[in-house]
Amino acid sequence: MDEAGSCASGGGFRPGVDNLDEPPNSRIFLVISKYTSESVLRERFSPFGEIQDIWVVRDRHTKESKGIAFVKFARSSQACRAMEEMHGQCLTPSDTKPIKVFIAQSRSSGSHRDVEDEELTRIFVMIPKSYTEEDLREKFKVFGDIEYCSIIKNKVTGESKGLGYVRYLKPSQAAQAIENCDRSHGVVQYFNVASAIYAKYKLHGFQYPPGNRIGVSFIDDGSNATDLLRKMATQMVAAQLASMVWNNPSQQQLLQFGGSSGSQLPQIQTDVALPSCKKKAPPDTPVKERLFIVFNPHPLPLDVLEDIFCRFGNLIEVYLVSGKNVGYAKYADRLSANDAITTLHGKILNGVRLKVMLADSPREESNKRQRTY
Repeated sequence: MDEAGSCASGGGFRPGVDNLDEPPNSRIFLVISKYTSESVLRERFSPFGEIQDIWVVRDRHTKESKGIAFVKFARSSQACRAMEEMHGQCLTPSDTKPIKVFIAQSRSSGSHRDVEDEELTRIFVMIPKSYTEEDLREKFKVFGDIEYCSIIKNKVTGESKGLGYVRYLKPSQAAQAIENCDRSHGVVQYFNVASAIYAKYKLHGFQYPPGNRIGVSFIDDGSNATDLLRKMATQMVAAQLASMVWNNPSQQQLLQFGGSSGSQLPQIQTDVALPSCKKKAPPDTPVKERLFIVFNPHPLPLDVLEDIFCRFGNLIEVYLVSGKNVGYAKYADRLSANDAITTLHGKILNGVRLKVMLADSPREESNKRQRTY
């Protein structure tokens, strides 16, 4: 980058890089005169609320202002009110051009566009299914002038889904509603630790709708915390190893040999009721059925796959296609293969979702265009 930031040294909490968008929409983006000082910005914007940071963008080499600045407030409603009242104003009597004030785009969005007006004025709410639009308006009008309310309904039955939208005339009114209304909490229980870890990894911090951040955390349900942490660590390490080595054939062999050299059976975390382990069929047994397996987000280790697919009996071989998230299982009995499909298709094992289906015959596959994944 060819720019450097300069922050005001005034007291108060200064957020780190990871907290610049906490809460969402609490930073404003300013287009100002190159001669505007940080002290002037603080003086003019502090009446709107607690300022946590001021950053004037400067040229890295000359240290001159580029006429761009950011102001971070403690609350979203403060930033929105500052935008509403200061956009188009002159900061000092000597200024000839009015400033421009916008809500800054989230750093994690990957976009440099301005935040859309609807994102700032419309809020998404969870409500009792008995609520009418009049009830919704009555509940939220205390925070400001409402443009419209709508309740999301089932298209077939017309019944409320317990969800709705409220759009205000001003962004600061919507922000006030979010800050002051009751926060909703929910509990989701998974039958295996791997699925819970994956859900937290994907959803924590996700904004839906934009500006409404979802927070996901683990709760104490009275179980043995030490055992839970051990299981979580095991699953996270296994997932990281599988992801790192999958595209390196030499490391794949190392991982497979390492997994099969010990006497301890691989651990399987799943809510699927699996049969007990059964012996594999001899390698030279005629193949009666082949299964095609798709893995998401990455393949399982071979020792884990053998442990899973041998439980249905008559397994001859299970193998992976190098560099792809797919594999095959060969069975000496069609009923065993069908049982594997019925039990495993669409299920999650060790944090990996499986698709298990009948494979095309080798002759049919040779006439097809090669699949890409």
